[in-house]
Formats: sequence, structure tokens, C-alpha cells
Amino acid sequence: MKTVGIFALVALAALGLLRVVAGDAMEKEVTTNEAEYAVATFAGGCFWCVEADFEKLPGVVEVISGYSGGRVPNPTYKQVSAGGTGHTEAVQVHYDPEQISYEGLLESLWRQVDPTDAEGQYVDRGRQYRPAVFYHDEAQKRAAEHSLAKLDKSGRYSRPVALEIVPFERFYKAEAYHQDYYKNNPLRYKFYRSRSGRDQYLEKTWGSELHIDLSKYKKQENMSQYSKPSDEELKKKLTPLQYEVTQQEGTERPFKNEYWDNEGEGIYVDVVSGEPLFSSTDKYKSGTGWPSFTKPIDEAYVKSRTDYKLIFPRTEVRSKFGDSHLGHVFKDGPKPTGLRYCVNSAALRFIPKQNLAGTKYAAYVSMFE
Repeated sequence: MKTVGIFALVALAALGLLRVVAGDAMEKEVTTNEAEYAVATFAGGCFWCVEADFEKLPGVVEVISGYSGGRVPNPTYKQVSAGGTGHTEAVQVHYDPEQISYEGLLESLWRQVDPTDAEGQYVDRGRQYRPAVFYHDEAQKRAAEHSLAKLDKSGRYSRPVALEIVPFERFYKAEAYHQDYYKNNPLRYKFYRSRSGRDQYLEKTWGSELHIDLSKYKKQENMSQYSKPSDEELKKKLTPLQYEVTQQEGTERPFKNEYWDNEGEGIYVDVVSGEPLFSSTDKYKSGTGWPSFTKPIDEAYVKSRTDYKLIFPRTEVRSKFGDSHLGHVFKDGPKPTGLRYCVNSAALRFIPKQNLAGTKYAAYVSMFE
């Protein structure tokens, strides 16, 4: 139940504003086509309000209210509101990344929450109303950490930010009467929101910056920008060894290549297309004489196929857009992945961390902070 003080509670009850805690059956299945749209999961206190604010954004297709971050399967609203399941009220945002980027969604979230309050939001107290970002992949994690760090350093808040950035595990859709509450019960929603303290806090904190033009937050890193040049261009651009490795599936000599012992901090990109492939944060000494990584920066940029060149099968690794031969991946690596991406230096270009800012790779700066 939302905590609004005894007098407010009386008023809310009189207007029928207290949330129903029994009745409608849970609707767990999300019908949005996730293959077509991207998904983000956020918590910002009352999910009625968070759902309403996100649904107003360009590029957002659907927002679903529910529960995340807890330990009890299929929780009910009554259980979550009592604070015994570990969940927080959350929303899943289904959006078109060509119309709005994940960074744009984060900018909207910051203008909905008090990120310094980890014990509730506004009038709603308790961990079941804590704000959070539940990241679905490493790219979302990096973006959230980078964006929140900037917010923390902005001087906007007198207390440090305490909003959680945690891996997404499960999302349970809330009861039907909670979905689109602001549309289906506009008077009750407006009454609750006006007395929750949310809008008053946000207007005081953000002022004229509360409402921003999110059109500039269209997908910032369009993967289609990475492409393979013509063969004629490649022969001019690449050294003979780079061409042999990337285009003819060659292998350079161990311990006699550029990056096998490179200990600098930064990222490694495809020498052909420029797409980001690996990070020094995942690089380790394998003793093989080639650069070795536990995982790619983003699996969206790496593809694999079975290679029978040595009779027994191996898993070849190639860049997605440049289609460059990179090397092979083996299952003898260290934790946490147990994988060893054994990559030719000749397929890579190293960009030191200090050179990332101001480039299309700026989002990766946060990996080293």
C-alpha cells in the first residue's frame, strides 16, 4: 500500500484510490514482439507513474508494469507491497532503437526518480519501491554506469546517487488492473500523483531541464555504420599480413605479433570495419603467444562457424559486419566464461582508453572508470 500519511490515506480511501490487492488474475506472458523491438527494465517507485512517463516517449512501443529483483516466483501485488519478496515495482519498456536509444531512455529515467534514495521513492517507502536499472546485456550495463556516473558528478544532488544497476533476471507482469492505470483511472491516478511529491521534487531538481528533446537520442551507435570495404580498398588499406589473416583466414606467428603482450587499457576493433570487438578488461595471458580474451565486448559484433581446416572441428570467430577472420574460440579459458578467444593481432586495431572520448567509441570509456 502506498504510504501517504493518515489524512491522505483517508482521502485516498474515500476516493477509492487504495490499490486493490486481490481480484484480477496475473497475466505473466508479454506479447510484444521482442525480436522486432529492444527491451529495457527499470524501477522508479510507483509503476503507474513510471509506465505513464515512458509511454509518452517517441519510439516506445509498449510499457508493462510488473515486479523485478526479488526471490519469490510469481509474486502478487499484495506480497510485493508488503515488502517480503525482495521485488521492487518495475516496468519493462519495449522500444524501437532506431527511434530512441537506450541512452535516451536513461535520460528519461533520471527525470523520473530521486536516484539518491534507495529506500523508496517520494511518498512510497520501502525497498519494494527502490529505483533500479536492470541491465539485459553488457552494452546496457556500460551505458547505465556511464550515464549515472555523469549524473552523480553533475552537482545536481546534495547526496551521492544510490540507484542500483544490477543484472536482469526475471520480470513478472503485474495484475491486469495495474496496466495502463493512468489511462483507465485518470482521476484517481492524477490525485495520487499530485499528492505523492514526485512532480514537486522533479520540478525543483531539474527546473527548465526537466523536459528535453529526446530526438537527439536516436540510436547513437547504428551498427550499420560498420561495413566491409571493397577488396580493392582493402588491399590499399591493409598490410599484406593483415590482408592474409582477415581475408584469407591466415594465422600470424605466436609471440611475434603486435598485441600478444600488450598490457595497455583500451579496446580492440576490427582492422577492416572498425566495429568494437574486445576490451583489455577481458584480456589475459594465456601463454599461447596470441591475444586472448574471455569474451567479446558485445556478442552482436562477433559471429562464429565451424572450421574443419585441421580435420578436427574448431570454432572460428569472425566479425559480423567486416566478416574478418579473427581467430578461434576454445573452451579452456578462465572464469567467469571459461572461454578463450584466441585472436590474431593482425585482425585488430588497438584504441587506448584515453583516445575513446569524443569518438563513436565514447560509450566504452565507462569500462575503465
